[in-house]
Amino acid sequence: MALEKNSLLNNRYRILEILGQGGMGSVYRAVDENLGATVALKENLFTSEEYARQFRLEATILANLRHPNLPRVSDHFAVGEQGQYLIMDFIEGEDLRQRMERVGTISDEDAVQIGASICDALAYLHSRTPPILHRDIKPGNVKIVPDGHIFLVDFGLAKLVDESGKATTTGARAMTPGYSPPEQYGTARTDARTDIYSLGATLYASLCGVIPEDGLARAMDNAQLTPLRKRNGRVSRRLAAAIEKAMAVDPSDRFQRVEEFKEALLNSKSVTQQTAGEYRLSPPPPELELRRELHEADTELENRPRSRTGPVPATPQGQEQPFVSPLKRQKERERRRRLALIRFFFLLLALSLLGVMFFIPGGVPDRIRNSIPLLARLGIPTQTVPAGPTETATPTSTFTITPPPPTATETSTITPSPVATGFFIPLSTEALTTTPTLIPTSPATPVGGGNGQIAYASSQFGLPQIFLADLGTRDRVQITNMPGGACQPSWSPVGTQIAFISPCGGMDELYRESSLYIMDADGQNISPIPTVPGGDFDPAWSPEGDAIAFTSLRTGQMEIFLWNTVDDTVTQLTKGAPNVESRQPAWSPDGSQIVYTVKRLGVYQIWLMFADGLDQKQIVRSGTSFSDYLPTWSYDGQLILFNQRCAVDICLPYLMRVSGTDRTEDQGARLQFSALSIEDVEYSSDGFWLVYEGAETDGNLDIYSMTVTGASRTRLTEDAGLDFDPTWRPLVP
Repeated sequence: MALEKNSLLNNRYRILEILGQGGMGSVYRAVDENLGATVALKENLFTSEEYARQFRLEATILANLRHPNLPRVSDHFAVGEQGQYLIMDFIEGEDLRQRMERVGTISDEDAVQIGASICDALAYLHSRTPPILHRDIKPGNVKIVPDGHIFLVDFGLAKLVDESGKATTTGARAMTPGYSPPEQYGTARTDARTDIYSLGATLYASLCGVIPEDGLARAMDNAQLTPLRKRNGRVSRRLAAAIEKAMAVDPSDRFQRVEEFKEALLNSKSVTQQTAGEYRLSPPPPELELRRELHEADTELENRPRSRTGPVPATPQGQEQPFVSPLKRQKERERRRRLALIRFFFLLLALSLLGVMFFIPGGVPDRIRNSIPLLARLGIPTQTVPAGPTETATPTSTFTITPPPPTATETSTITPSPVATGFFIPLSTEALTTTPTLIPTSPATPVGGGNGQIAYASSQFGLPQIFLADLGTRDRVQITNMPGGACQPSWSPVGTQIAFISPCGGMDELYRESSLYIMDADGQNISPIPTVPGGDFDPAWSPEGDAIAFTSLRTGQMEIFLWNTVDDTVTQLTKGAPNVESRQPAWSPDGSQIVYTVKRLGVYQIWLMFADGLDQKQIVRSGTSFSDYLPTWSYDGQLILFNQRCAVDICLPYLMRVSGTDRTEDQGARLQFSALSIEDVEYSSDGFWLVYEGAETDGNLDIYSMTVTGASRTRLTEDAGLDFDPTWRPLVP
């Protein structure tokens, strides 16, 4: 609870006004009635014994700080279970956020002056024993006093680090989106380079007036940093390069010491090195005008550090781990997978050579063959076996892989090997979790379910190609052999044709060079769909078969278009503002509506529109903490399933549901299935089965099926490649 105006704290400090509020507590302007001086009073509402001990330790160290760009801490105390308090110099003037609101973007010269001043303050903090990390540098914490002097304020998130590099603080780990580096999220180790990133982000925002893309989103490849000069072409190249280096996702790519960043800033504008405290800006407006602007600026609450509900649990000493970019981790996993594939290939080659030697009569002398007990037990024929029928071991494989038919675009022949993969591996025959809301309301003839067929893409033999798997006969056939690969199959409503895209190099975010094609269900008669340069993907065949909705980059960003299969006309359905993009269309069963995703505010959202593009509206509101994507309809149109991922953290995809008819329900509900990963789900035609791409503990992406209640979960593929984009074949008349 905020302290009341005019209340007296600790029999000495009278509260005048609240200056700001955050997850740890509030900051007040107060007057020290013993000295008659105005002070800043900062509270910490977390009062556990460990927090109180840590607070006293940090307050004692901060009280000994003496630097011209830092406020002084003059007192600290605790008030029972109410809270703990720091008394600091009250810095008159405006903060950098208010200056940006008042004058717009700042000049290169001012950015260098600010950067050099804060670098001096950080160099002092980082050189203390133990070192001190600020961890909350942003425009609101850079103050400019009436004489133009620059201060770094607010040590609410400061962390002390002992000589071994271990954190000594147990305070909450909060972060300010856009200004916090990716390692400040979660439990990765923070160090001096964390402050360097935040200072770079602060200078970036002050030079272009736009908060930079969030560090964690960049680390997860959900966003890319827009070059500073693209947003403000007046910024010098050398200054922009220094700031962007400071904001590198990987700490090892940033400046390693704050002194290096300061030197780069000064060199970018040939500014003379000055002593600490001598860098200055033009003074802010008079106090009366500033006070009015302070009351009008009501955005500080949104820019305060965001902490999860309550204090973040303390991280045991020594448990913080070096930050490793998620992209680097993904590349390392891909490298290991490639090595595994290479090892598998050579093993397969060796086995094939051995097979040629031992299985062909005369390939190996009898004395060598008979000296191997295993071959003798297997009854492998030798030269001495008389001609005629010979009993051999019964093959254990329960499937057949049929090579693809030749196509007009074929440049090479791929001969799949049956030993390279498995098929139809049951994992469970029991219901894992009952989900009554997914069960069809009326019985239907099972079509496309347990005995149906599934088209999907697989990279087991190199570039992805489309396969057709029959769940009844347990056979599968590779039906494309496109030179650039093929993926994203979509069935015609009668199940006789497939729309797909090519080239396809893998599971990419965008397919910039791809085009749409149609082929018969057996892979014959491949024909391109009329297109224009730019990249077309995400095909979705309408229930009536008269149109295919798809995503295209032909306008410069992702938008949804409609191709009329009757007259070959193409219509644009969505037209978003810059950086508001649409993709992944999915038709309702009656063909009247299309559910799709919109990339907006850095995350994906679920939207709905009529088939003609009218009445576009967001139907799931998950905020900016989650991305919602890959929507699909239930067979009866009553439900929409979709996936959800964390936007600011790293998490496995969730399977969500929302009503397909009730628009008053705008929050998705999570479906609980006992599976490690469920993504890209699709209903069978009878509504009793789901097919999806998923992974178990081995980490390989394969195709699975299960009933809508989660029972009879079956692993349909088990090969070294990635299997993805599964889709049920509709009832064939």
